[in-house]
Order: sequence, then structure tokens, then C-alpha cells
Amino acid sequence: MSLSDQDLIKELQQLIGAEHVITAPADLEPYLLDWRKRYRGQAIAALRPSNTQEVSAIVKLCVANHIAIVPQGGNTGMCGGATPNSSGRQVVISLQRLNQVRAIDTSNQTITVEAGVILQTLQEAAAAADCYFPLSLGAEGSCMIGGNLSTNAGGTSVLRYGNARELCLGLEVVLPNGEILNSLRGLRKDNTGYDLRDLFIGAEGSLGIITAAVMKLFPIPVAQWTALVATPSAEGAVELLNRFQAGASAQLTGFEMMSDESLALLKHYYPALASPLAGNNPYEVLVEISDYESSEHAMQLMESILEGALESGCASDAVIASNLAQARKFWDMREHVPLAQADDGPNIKHDVSLPISAIPQFVDTCNAMLRSKHPNIRIINYGHLGDGNLHYNVAGPSSAETEHFFTTYSKEIQALVYAEVEKLNGSISAEHGVGQQKVDYIEGHRGEVAFNLMQSIKKALDPYNLMNPGKVIKL
Repeated sequence: MSLSDQDLIKELQQLIGAEHVITAPADLEPYLLDWRKRYRGQAIAALRPSNTQEVSAIVKLCVANHIAIVPQGGNTGMCGGATPNSSGRQVVISLQRLNQVRAIDTSNQTITVEAGVILQTLQEAAAAADCYFPLSLGAEGSCMIGGNLSTNAGGTSVLRYGNARELCLGLEVVLPNGEILNSLRGLRKDNTGYDLRDLFIGAEGSLGIITAAVMKLFPIPVAQWTALVATPSAEGAVELLNRFQAGASAQLTGFEMMSDESLALLKHYYPALASPLAGNNPYEVLVEISDYESSEHAMQLMESILEGALESGCASDAVIASNLAQARKFWDMREHVPLAQADDGPNIKHDVSLPISAIPQFVDTCNAMLRSKHPNIRIINYGHLGDGNLHYNVAGPSSAETEHFFTTYSKEIQALVYAEVEKLNGSISAEHGVGQQKVDYIEGHRGEVAFNLMQSIKKALDPYNLMNPGKVIKL
């Protein structure tokens, strides 16, 4: 017989301490609302365990009482993956108190951290050990490594270092039955059967709760040079990328594209971050080269590639950051585009990935189709062109119309954009995850065989469907 909510709360208080079982409505509110303020749910309580054993005990108690569990990190997700549903029959497990850096092994170039370690804290811990951790996101001051792994986060350095999946060597996971899977081995080669780690990375807590991870570290680059480059079209941006890949190879660590409407929105809300390049350029690209030889070598490489690009016409203007402050301002431009969108109001977000060669066709086709139906819309197109990931977002004609436009046209516009993604063999989720926003699209996108296989895995690990139900895949 299941416990009543009040008896369940008492049991939870005994497990982790009364002060860490949050039930008061005002205190509970931040755990019920997502960062975009598009999803809001209800919960019996928000729980703040301090270690893996407490997480395990909570899961066992919840399973015994058929209470669903929603894991939550920094709550910076874009798809509602860490937000409870409206049933009121769920608990939120916040990982914010699992915030210890457990070990740094500079010889093995690894760092072992708990899931609640903030990404920026991890970066700083690596730097203090004279190492470099390359995962970098706009939300790095508040997002947590457990959430980064649960969504397989990307960021601005994927081109050189890969997504969160590529940066992770081992995991500690609390399974849906409360057992603890300990695979915190800092091994780059381990060919002993199925790679269980990859089951949980990108699963958004639907197969278990990541509580700790071993992450790769790298040497600190000797030099980094950053340039802002104007290009006349999406085709020009792809040609510019090809030139940098041919000329710089692995030294190319960042290649970010921003459309003119993205830059206009940025200038409106953050005038101090307006582009220093003259004119109204159709696209501007942020390029970063990292070098392990010398600053002079990196600078010469950047200048040489840009000279060729300007001569060919795929670049029309460029400025190379003359100091760290200017380079930081260029990156602030890119990172503040989504913040400007948030200031502007609701917009129809698409986090898609495509073969890089298909991006110009995708942009031209979608722009034309959308503007034929909605002539005055704003298309805020920006993203990680170097790895084929676009944040192709659509907003109403003005900030005053964003809510009405979002409510009225979201489904129509998403269907149009996703259909074009499918035609070009792309993905409807590149780095933000699926959450509850895209869960209804997964079967059609992945196909019957893949969808059934995913369901089988979910049922095998979580037979009672209590681990973040309704996210990623529905049973």
C-alpha cells in the first residue's frame, strides 16, 4: 500500500533532512517552471540530496510508492525536459548539492565531478590545474554538468572538441530501481561489451540519474585568435568554413554564424554589443583559431586565410580582435543573441542540425516559404555552422506581437521547418534535447524500427515509467 503524500514527505525528510525537502509553494515555484517560462508543472516536493547514496534512497522510496521522478540540474534547458508535469504526482530531484570536484588527474588529463558542479566551476577547476576544459555555453554560469550530459550539450567548441558525449569517459548513475551503476573509469579504451555510458548521455534522465562523471581535460592552448567576418550569403559562409578547415584543420576551434536579423535584435537590446563591421551584412561569422605553437603562428594563419577569403568574395569585411577584451566582446555578441530573444518575447525555436553542404538550401527554402505566408516575420538564424547546428528561430513582426504569433503559428511553422529538415536528412534536435517540446515528433523522425528499439530500452530499464516520464520518448 502506497504512502500518503504527507507520510511520503516525512520519510523523505528522514532520508535527507527536513530543510532539503521543499514543499512551501513560494520555495517550490522555481523548480516547477522552466527557464523559458513555457512549461510549468506541479510536484509533491523538490528534493535536494547531498550525495549519490541519498539519491539512491530517494529513488527506491519513490519506486516503492509509484511516485515519478524528474531530475533537475541548473534548470537552464530549452525543451522542458527538467519540468514536472501537471499531475502533482511527481517529485523533483535537484542535483545542486552534489557539487564536489572529486578528483583531478593531470597525468591522465581527467577530472571527476559530481552532477551538480556548475560548468563554469568545472572550467575554473581545470584552469587551476593548468588544464583546459572546452565545453562552453551561454548558460555556463548556471548550467550543471549533469544536465549538460543529460542533453548531450554542444556549445561553441564542438567543432574541435566534440559534444558533451565526446568529452565524457565514465559515469556514475542511479538507475530507475535505485541501484548505483559505477563506471567512473578514466579510460580512453575499454572494449568490454556494450558501452552503457552512451545510454545515459542524451537521455535527459529518462533512463537514470547521472550523479557524477569523469570528463576529459586538454592542454591550455598557447594562443587563441578571434575574428569577426562579414559574408554575403549562407553559401559564402560555408565556403569560408571550407577555407578555414583546409587552412587551419584542427586548430579551428570555433565557427559561429549570425544573420543580419540576429545582429539587429542584438543591437536593439544590447547596443554596446553592436557589430563593429560596417554595413548591414547578410551574415557575420565568428571564427576562432587555437594554437599550441605560438601566437605569431596563429595570427599568420588567421591573416592568410582571411586574405584568400576576401579575394575570393566569400568574405566582404573582417576584423581580428586585437586583445582579449575585444575577443571577449565578439563572443559576448554571439552569446547574447539568445538573451536578446528572451528579452524580445516568445519565439518559435528550432535547434536543428543538417549536413553543412545542405545549410544554404535549407535557409533559402525555409526563408522563402515562411515569408510567403508571413511576410513581416523576423527569422533569427544563428548557430554553430562549423558542426551543422542552426538555431533557426522565428519571431512575430514586433515584440508587441510575439505572444500572439507564438501561440497562433507555432505548430504550423514547426511542421514546415521540420519537414524541410527531414528532406535534407537532418535532425530536429542538435544540442537542446527533446524534453517535452519535441516528444511527439520523435516516432516520425527516428522511424518505426529505431522508435521501437528506444521504447524497448526504456521499458527494460524503467518498467514502471517513473523516471522523467513523458520526456524524450512516450510509452
